[in-house]
Amino acid sequence: MNPSPPPAEALIPVPEVEPGAAGPPCAYARLRTEQPVVKALLPNGETGWLISRYDDVRAAFADPRFVRPLLSAWPPREGEDAPPPCLPTFLEMTGAHHERVRRTVLPMFGRRRLEFMEPRIRAMAGELIDAMVAGAENGTADLVAAYADPLPLRVLCETTGLPYEDREIYLPHTLALLGAAGLTLEEVLAALYALQDYAEELISRKEKDTDGEDYIRLLLAEARRPGSELTREDVVSFVVTMLMAGYKTNIQHTANALLALLTHPEQLRGLREAPEGIGTAVDELLRYVPLMNAINILVAKEDLTLHGQHIRAGDAVVPVPASANRDPEAFADPDRLDLTRTPNAHVAFGHGPHACTGGHLTRMQLALTIEVLLERLPGIELAVPAESLTWDESTPLRAPARLPVRW
Repeated sequence: MNPSPPPAEALIPVPEVEPGAAGPPCAYARLRTEQPVVKALLPNGETGWLISRYDDVRAAFADPRFVRPLLSAWPPREGEDAPPPCLPTFLEMTGAHHERVRRTVLPMFGRRRLEFMEPRIRAMAGELIDAMVAGAENGTADLVAAYADPLPLRVLCETTGLPYEDREIYLPHTLALLGAAGLTLEEVLAALYALQDYAEELISRKEKDTDGEDYIRLLLAEARRPGSELTREDVVSFVVTMLMAGYKTNIQHTANALLALLTHPEQLRGLREAPEGIGTAVDELLRYVPLMNAINILVAKEDLTLHGQHIRAGDAVVPVPASANRDPEAFADPDRLDLTRTPNAHVAFGHGPHACTGGHLTRMQLALTIEVLLERLPGIELAVPAESLTWDESTPLRAPARLPVRW
């Protein structure tokens, strides 16, 4: 008698965020305890190993056995004439290429180098609040539409040199890619090619008009310097990277962070009375509000075993910061917002060589967003019950679609 074939490998769906919440999904608590490495069916129909514990997530991001695949070439297609992949974004660069580009770009996003942006962000935030107050109806306004939505894009444009007036060109493609888990490879490629074409055209404009000191022009000048480690193609990749990583994620995290503060009025009051604690509060908001829910795709370069699971070369591995940042082995009472929490070694920006280049800018932007709001409108509060809010669920980064407030 022939032996029975082994049972098919059990798959779980990627945990979904509960309706009307930013997450992270409650299911991750069980996975951390019972299945810290488990094979899951991803939204695009592929499979990947979900990694949910803090120590494992942190280690995976820094593990040289895992590499980030090109979004335009993953999953690989066998037996088909695949179109040429797009230029790698900074998130996808590997090896010596990634190291030399990071050496050039990372200092531009250091704390001291970004100091020039503080007064500009303050001014933009103040202008938006003034407009919100002037346009308020019956003493209420929508904090998302008036503040959390427009501010991150204006900061991104001011810092990098992206023209704000071009937003109708590049934003649709950017938003399509942020929902890439549900797109076909052809749709992903179309959006990536469109962003790459836009970046090429923008850089050609800036090569003709060299007035100004935005980051795109600074990088172009560096690329032209004899012996530079940077190429013109790297500058194209910079533009695409900043659009993909610095726009919608910041909008949605800002909206969720403001909601977290508004639904914890006693902690909001404490921050208003002791504004010097804003840095510690921002890191707690980065930990508490999930920036990402299972959208970090890595690929194993070799066979390995993790928590008894055999991961084969070529398998997708998906570390989940949203779960890691709620791991009770790493954070005391992790589901509680504590704006005074310290230390706070969250992994909202990843870890290792691909840790988010724009982390300092994100921290500065969120801190100033909150500071200016509390300075201008110290009595701000939700104008409706939190449970009645509507949510934007168009991407894995869930956020309130509206935040009606009064002051």
